[in-house]
Amino acid sequence: MSVTKDAIHDELQRESFIKSLSIVDWLFAAILIVGAGYAYQLYNYLMDGYEVAILFGTAISLIALGWWWKATRILMVAIAALSLLSILLYGPAIQALLTQGMDSRDAIAALANLDDKVNSKFLFKYFLSSTSAIMWMSALFIMATIVYFFNLATRNVYAGKVATAMTWSATTMGFVGLMVRWRESYLISPEVGHIPVSNLYEVFILFAVITALIYLHYEGRYKTKAMGGFVLMVISAAIGFLLWYHFNKGAHEIAPLVPALKSYWMKIHVPANFIGYGAFALAAMLGMFYLFIEHAKNAKLSNQIIAVILIFGITILSFFGKVGAGSVEVVMSNIGLTILICAGFWVLGFGIVRGMRAIGPDNLPKLDMLDDVMHKSIALGFGFFTIATILGAAWAAEAWGGYWSWDPKETWALIVWLNYAAWLHMRLMKGLRGTPLAWWSVVGLLITTFAFIGVNIFLSGLHAYGEL
Repeated sequence: MSVTKDAIHDELQRESFIKSLSIVDWLFAAILIVGAGYAYQLYNYLMDGYEVAILFGTAISLIALGWWWKATRILMVAIAALSLLSILLYGPAIQALLTQGMDSRDAIAALANLDDKVNSKFLFKYFLSSTSAIMWMSALFIMATIVYFFNLATRNVYAGKVATAMTWSATTMGFVGLMVRWRESYLISPEVGHIPVSNLYEVFILFAVITALIYLHYEGRYKTKAMGGFVLMVISAAIGFLLWYHFNKGAHEIAPLVPALKSYWMKIHVPANFIGYGAFALAAMLGMFYLFIEHAKNAKLSNQIIAVILIFGITILSFFGKVGAGSVEVVMSNIGLTILICAGFWVLGFGIVRGMRAIGPDNLPKLDMLDDVMHKSIALGFGFFTIATILGAAWAAEAWGGYWSWDPKETWALIVWLNYAAWLHMRLMKGLRGTPLAWWSVVGLLITTFAFIGVNIFLSGLHAYGEL
C-alpha cells in the first residue's frame, strides 16, 4: 500500500470517539449536566435566555474538555469542591457578622481581609476567601517558576514533578479565587454581583490561569518540562503586576459594574479574548527560549538579545513615565529605576545564556519542538482571538449602536489580529520557520501587551473603564 492508503486504512479501522468513551466519561458528563441544572434551578431568576444558553453551553464545553483532556477532570473537581466549601461556610460566617451590625460589604471584607485579626476565620483568612486563594495562586506560580528553572538546570526528575504539581495547584487556586469572588459580589448585593472578568485585577488572574492551563496541555503532550521556566516567567510577571495593583491600588475591592459591562456578552467575549492573549504570551516566551538556545551557541552574548532587553526596558520606562507624569522628580526617579531594571535584565540574559552553555545543547529542548509548539499556540490564540473580536463587535453594536467605531482598543485589537494573521500566513503559505518567526512572536508580545494594558494607560476611549 502507499502511505496515503495506509493512512486511510488506519483511519477507517480506528474506533469512533463516542464508542471509545467509558462509563466514567459518561458519569462525568452526567454530573456536569446535573450541576448545570441545579445552578439553573437556584439562580434562573437572575438569568435571561442568553445567560441560560451560556450556562448549559459552558457545561457542554467542559464535558468536551474533560473527555478530550482527562487531567482537567481532577482540576474541575478540585475547583468545584473548594468553591462549594467556601460558599457553604460563607453564609453562617457573614450572618454572624451581620448580627454585629455590619453591612454585607463590610462583612465580606472582614472575612477576606488578611489583616483582620478579629473577624477573619482561619479558613477564610488563610485559604478560602477570594483574596486568600489568589495569594496562594501568586505564591505557587512564583515558586513553580523557580523550580522549573532548577529542573532545567539539573534535569532533576523530582523537581520537574514538583513544579508541575505547583502549577496545577496554582491554577486551581486561581480559579477558586475567581469563583469565590463571583459569589462574594452577589453576597454584597444582587445589583453588584457579576462574573469576575470586569477589570484589570480580575483579568490578570484570568490571564495567569489560562496561560498556565495551555502550558500544562503542551507539557503533557510533548512529555517535557523544559519549557516551564520560560513560560511561567510571563505568568510571574503578571503576578508581580497583580500584587502591585492589589496592594498599591486596592484593586481587589469588588465594585459595581459600569453600565456598558452589564451584559451577557462579557461572559463569553472576555474569556475568549484571554485564551488568545494567554496563547500569544506562551508563544512569545517560547520564541524567546528559542532565541536564547540559538545564541547560547555563540561565544559572546548576542547584541540581538541586548536589543530585546532594551525594548523591554523602554516599555517599562514608558509605563513608569506615565505613572509619574506631572512630577519631574518622580519621572527622573523612574528613569533611574528603569536603567537598573535594564541592567538586571541584561545580567539575567547573560546568566541564562551562560547557564544554557553549561547545561549543553543535548539537554535543552529541540528547536523543532519549540517551533512546533509556538505555531500551535499562535494558531490556538488566533482562533479564539478571532471569535472574541467578532463577539466584541456584536457587543459594541448592542451597547453603543455600531459594530466598529475605531476606538483605540478596537484599533489595537485589529492590529493584533493582523499581526498574527500575517505570522500564520508566512508560516503556512510561505514556509517560513525558525528564527524569524521566533523574533516575530517576541515582538508580537509587545504588540499584544500594548493592546491588553497599554491602551488603558496611554489612550482613552469607550473602553476607559479599564484604566489603572
